[in-house]
Amino acid sequence: MGSYKCCFCFTRRFLWRAVEPPADVREAFAFYAEGGAVMSPEQLRRFLADRQGEAVTAAEAELIVERIREMRHRHSPVKFSRSLLSVDDFFHFLFSGDLNPAIRSQVHHDMTAPLSHYYIYTSHNSYLKGNQLSSDSSDVPIVKALQRGVRVIELDMWPNPKKDDIDIVHGRTLTSPVPLIKCLRSIKEHAFTASPYPVVITLEDHLTSDLQAKVAKMVTQTFGDMLYYPKGESMEEFPSPATLSRRILLSTKPPEEYLESKTQKVKDSVSQKRKETEEEDSWGKEVTDFKAELHYDSKRDGQNQEEGDSDDYDDEDDDSKFHQNAAPEFTNLITIRAGKPKGHLIHALRGNPNEVRRLSLSEQQLEKLAASHGTEIVRFTQKNIVRIYPKGTRVTSSNYNPMLGWMHGAQMVALNMQGYGRSLWLMHGFYRANGGCGYVKKPDFLMKVEQYGQVFDPKRILPVKKILKVKVYLGDGWLMDFKRTYFDNYSPPDFYARVGIAGVPADCIMKKTRIIEDEWAPVWNEEFIFPLIVPELALLRVEIHEYDMSDKDDFGGQTCLPVLELRQGIHCVPLCDRKGTQYKSVRLLMGFSFSSE
Repeated sequence: MGSYKCCFCFTRRFLWRAVEPPADVREAFAFYAEGGAVMSPEQLRRFLADRQGEAVTAAEAELIVERIREMRHRHSPVKFSRSLLSVDDFFHFLFSGDLNPAIRSQVHHDMTAPLSHYYIYTSHNSYLKGNQLSSDSSDVPIVKALQRGVRVIELDMWPNPKKDDIDIVHGRTLTSPVPLIKCLRSIKEHAFTASPYPVVITLEDHLTSDLQAKVAKMVTQTFGDMLYYPKGESMEEFPSPATLSRRILLSTKPPEEYLESKTQKVKDSVSQKRKETEEEDSWGKEVTDFKAELHYDSKRDGQNQEEGDSDDYDDEDDDSKFHQNAAPEFTNLITIRAGKPKGHLIHALRGNPNEVRRLSLSEQQLEKLAASHGTEIVRFTQKNIVRIYPKGTRVTSSNYNPMLGWMHGAQMVALNMQGYGRSLWLMHGFYRANGGCGYVKKPDFLMKVEQYGQVFDPKRILPVKKILKVKVYLGDGWLMDFKRTYFDNYSPPDFYARVGIAGVPADCIMKKTRIIEDEWAPVWNEEFIFPLIVPELALLRVEIHEYDMSDKDDFGGQTCLPVLELRQGIHCVPLCDRKGTQYKSVRLLMGFSFSSE
């Protein structure tokens, strides 16, 4: 930032021109206004039906027009007719994130299927404010995650120093603790501020039976009737999100009884991965090919895959030991039970037909299983729940690409929500689907059993199912959300857009607009075509950068949107900062259309 772009840059000025409606907007206005200078509510209704694919009544069209006029002219001393729109009013409507968003904001998926039929917004080590080794534990990041719509909160339970109470802390690290009761109370207060659908608390249990009994008392007293747990034997099928509305569920693995291997695991993680402090998917590094991130290179971890197995399996202890040592009042509260796989990884996918459970896999274990047993993962997740978590060496709270887990039907793909980077951008975008309620119904093809008992094979080469056309018209708002000298000390910015797809490897691609020099409100008017094999899992990636010939290009905003949630026609696309927080003013005007050939 602030670099000189030429030796005469003192001659360039901070000029700003008001954004003009692009040609497509003017042409649409002229056509539906039938050549007139203003558009009536009925003409707007026909535009919405024909071009935007949105059916509204005549009365609703009148209300839209009235709202547009009020927003446009509320401070004007001149009295305007509320029943008619000028071309500028029409453009204002299209370029408004409130009036004309690119995706729907309502829950529209069937919410009556079992939990295993949904992707569930999941956080990892939800209580940590920063890195995995020395940051503070707190209820603050838990509250932030719930407010974003996260539905799965992870808590690591350890005895406090006096062994008479329970702390939440990343065990055997330098992270500071926070009392369990504080986390539980914050969960109760904020669980349903963003979504009415169930919150699952996954508990990493390092407690003795007497402290487990204390947890049971805390949980029941704190949550009361909000707590859901099965009365009696194991479930053959999970309940649905609709059935569990405004309920809290517990999920846990057997207690680990302070295994020495956990201590060694942390030591190994620190010594092996000091070099990984510069995170590979951080915002600063240009990642132009997400396909590579779907394939894990075991050499990067300084260990082979067999070592990976032993490194991660101490997270889940023996079931018999669990039932022998655990307090019954605690185990009776567990709705989603987890067990340890016996022997090789593939054995973990041989579920009991008479009960459902959760299986946790590290990102390495997922990669290994996906390479040779992808269809078995898909079959297992049709009834059971799979949780994927970051490898232990991600000490900086970096993240992996979540797409591999989603491709194989994994419901709880857990990321470190306190960080930022492209992987987290994908997570934010993925869960904008279905009204942002934190539950996204899995595609039908992942739930089907095909002829001869076959299920979906993520490696299968498939034909193109949909073609998405994306037009990037223009952008605006940087002058309001950024300082004038943020991008360059002596001239307006030189913006370009990167537009592409994240999804299955065959669909992944990024394209780029031309650079628009010296414009705070760049106009590109460029269209891109994306043939999609699996549109159900595809995300539209949009990034804005400012070109700098002598330094690294500056970041100007980003967003990810679920492709099948995109509304046809011309819409406003608000942009977010690196951490996923939406800017107040920065937005793009974009067009979307679908075809089958």
